[in-house]
Amino acid sequence: MAIFLSKKSYLVSNLKEIGFKDLWGSYGVFTTIRLIGKSGKLVLFKNHLDGLIKSLKKYKIYTKNIESNIKHLIHSSINKNINYDHLLRVALTKKIISISLRRRLKPKKNFELKIINYKRIDPSTKNLYYKKILKELNRHDSTKTDIALVYRGKILETCTSNILFFKNKEYFTPKNNCYIGNTIKYLKGKIKISFRDINYKDLKKFDEIMLIGSGKGVTPVKYIKQMNWKSKNNFGYKKVNKYLNF
Repeated sequence: MAIFLSKKSYLVSNLKEIGFKDLWGSYGVFTTIRLIGKSGKLVLFKNHLDGLIKSLKKYKIYTKNIESNIKHLIHSSINKNINYDHLLRVALTKKIISISLRRRLKPKKNFELKIINYKRIDPSTKNLYYKKILKELNRHDSTKTDIALVYRGKILETCTSNILFFKNKEYFTPKNNCYIGNTIKYLKGKIKISFRDINYKDLKKFDEIMLIGSGKGVTPVKYIKQMNWKSKNNFGYKKVNKYLNF
């Protein structure tokens, strides 16, 4: 269960605070940023903000001064006396900005991946049409399990993260019908990653599977019961973890 440090909503027009609205299911976009340390470091903040502004323009809900207003609300939400390991979520519709801070739940060992047939609505954008995703996630303990999405026989992403596959000293990740997140974009600047379609039926060929994202960091998957798949080693994970151990 998510443990919130703060939850606030504001009117876009004048930044007046209103009752909190999570905005799930609304026409809008969001981003989730990892917040760490007493310094209140926002990991890959510029990348997240740039992506959010791009999405606002795509959805035609971009307004004048919105970027500076988002920055102001984010920074005013951070208390320099707190030693953070939290996730800061910024969600926007045309009329409302919602900002929440929740404790980051650390994934446990023996992490399991489950599989469903589903593709997110407009998967190239972090939009708020997440009701199906949330329904699936609420059925499981997020520290132990995530849900992989499969569409037309292709592995796409999980409900929370990108997926990284490893075999023969090479890394692979899906490239279509999924959101290429800021964490995996950062990682591809550190190691060679092949972006390509990955068939569901080929999952057993991989030695390792990892989840990559703001919330999961880098999380090694131990097994997928539906495929009778188990991780063979952790060589790929060790290398990736050096770059994402924020």
